[in-house]
Amino acid sequence: MAIGYLTIQARTAREAIPLAGVQIRVLDDTGRSVYQLTTDENGDAQMVSLETVGRELSLDPYYGGRPYVAYDVIAQAAGFHPISVLGIPIYEKENATLPLAFVPLSEGQRSPAATRIDVGTPAVAMRGKRYQEAPVAEPYVLRQVIIPNPITVHLGRPTAAASNVQVSFPDYVKNVASSEIYPTWPEAALRANIYAIITFALNRVFTEWYRNQGYGFDITNSTAYDQAFVYGRPVYDSIVRIVDEIFNEYVRRQGQISPYFTSFCNGTTTTCSGMSQWGTVTLAQRGLTPLQILRTYYPDDVEIVTTDIVANVPSSYPGTPLRTGSRGLDVQTVQTYLNRIRRNYPAIPAITDETGVFGSSTKAAVMKFQSIFRLAADGIVGKSTWYKISQIYAAVTRLAELDSEGTALGIGTVPPAAVLRQGSRGADVITLQYLLDTIAEFYPGIPEVEQDGIFGEATKQAVLAFQQQKSLSPDGIVGTGTWNALYAAYLGIQENVPMPGPDGGTETREYIVRPGDTLWLLAQRYGTTVEEIKRLNGLSGDLLNVGQVLRIPAGTGASCFEYTVRAGDTLWLLGQRYGTTVEEIKRQNGLSGDLLNIGQVLCIPR
Repeated sequence: MAIGYLTIQARTAREAIPLAGVQIRVLDDTGRSVYQLTTDENGDAQMVSLETVGRELSLDPYYGGRPYVAYDVIAQAAGFHPISVLGIPIYEKENATLPLAFVPLSEGQRSPAATRIDVGTPAVAMRGKRYQEAPVAEPYVLRQVIIPNPITVHLGRPTAAASNVQVSFPDYVKNVASSEIYPTWPEAALRANIYAIITFALNRVFTEWYRNQGYGFDITNSTAYDQAFVYGRPVYDSIVRIVDEIFNEYVRRQGQISPYFTSFCNGTTTTCSGMSQWGTVTLAQRGLTPLQILRTYYPDDVEIVTTDIVANVPSSYPGTPLRTGSRGLDVQTVQTYLNRIRRNYPAIPAITDETGVFGSSTKAAVMKFQSIFRLAADGIVGKSTWYKISQIYAAVTRLAELDSEGTALGIGTVPPAAVLRQGSRGADVITLQYLLDTIAEFYPGIPEVEQDGIFGEATKQAVLAFQQQKSLSPDGIVGTGTWNALYAAYLGIQENVPMPGPDGGTETREYIVRPGDTLWLLAQRYGTTVEEIKRLNGLSGDLLNVGQVLRIPAGTGASCFEYTVRAGDTLWLLGQRYGTTVEEIKRQNGLSGDLLNIGQVLCIPR
């Protein structure tokens, strides 16, 4: 028998928190248990080998059977809903990485409901017709092509009453490619198909195809209308490696901006005017390059171009890889991000290099991060590593920010008595929006909302999604039943999720210096003195460097909480939202003017 491989990762809150001690069983297609595994501190279980069939079967378009062997995974974690993933395809010499995204139990919940994921047959083996509808003419909806991060996927036909999920764009492409084709195909065929998948999705986003029709999503997972996507399925190393390299590259016609409408079908049981998936295998075996394959099915003048605009990342990729010997602000950024991420992933070693200097300890931290997140562990911060570090940093800091906001808002055990609906305003709406935002970090079907105190359409859609998730009457109105369910979910998160603390149980807390920080501001922020901070850190002067790690007295209470500036924020709005004044925010942060920058970190007075 041939051998394939399976790696399982257990995490929650968009990978911000790894889950150790998760109990996992791997079952064969007869239901027999072949492995019993437990996750480590990174949420990883050991890679296991599994029997399968020869990979040559997945290269034959006329083979009538399954060119793989399917396995099931059953996973349980204390305080979380169990997960069952059924029908995982295992191919010869391919490693499948299965991400288990655990959802915490609500407070007092004693009967967890298992999340069941049916992986199903890859779309290339399906017989159904594809009706991928294109724009009538070359559109010009957006001014530039932007990588949506996240992309919102509707789990059904466009008109179906199905859930939406938000995933990072690279993860979306990896999932689609693993759901559409076989990972054993020649590299040129894989690349051609992945380019088509990327470009198809970007065309939907660029033309706002579904949003212009009044839908609240970017694309569906219906193979009849769009492309296959199975939330929670495994992805394959051969596909992951390519996507990490080219996720921001797409196909367009020369002289045009918009992504070309790269429709496709399997080319055997279903034919279409676009690309034949099986045909790409034949062309790759003949030695054609990915671009030559694409030009076989699309116009001769299509080209592959790059967009460096990725939405919602703290810092854009500098354009050139960072490696041992690199220096400067970009290295500082990587060091700052990794030092923060290691609070949640303690297996990442501490960085002891000089700030802004890429030395041996920075390389060791990068390599461990790459190993944890299934990237090529070469110690070089290229495009894929940069954006993954940025993604995880944004996730872990978002959780810390929400925790601080909850303290500032005084979230307690007693829900408000008010009935809220579209058009409501005020403090209770802010509480509602905060609860929804916190829950959204752990429940994939709940969208984030802006905490502006105004119950608008976006807040209504988030309430509806939550009500559907909890089997409540989906009316978009927040009455007693919805309030109680929101609080139960929120308190379940507080009770069941192992949230890492800022100080690790020591007598001091760790703080990473950001632009604009001074010893005086930090002393004001954490209720201590400049002298005490200097004493703890052995400082003889007042100069601080961005990325520098300081110890702050843990016994002192922070007089403010951290907040990351978002689009539309002003000092006046923040003052109204958190019950303080413009002058106090400016004083707390040493601001001389009123200008704010997206991504800027403020300390909001408690």
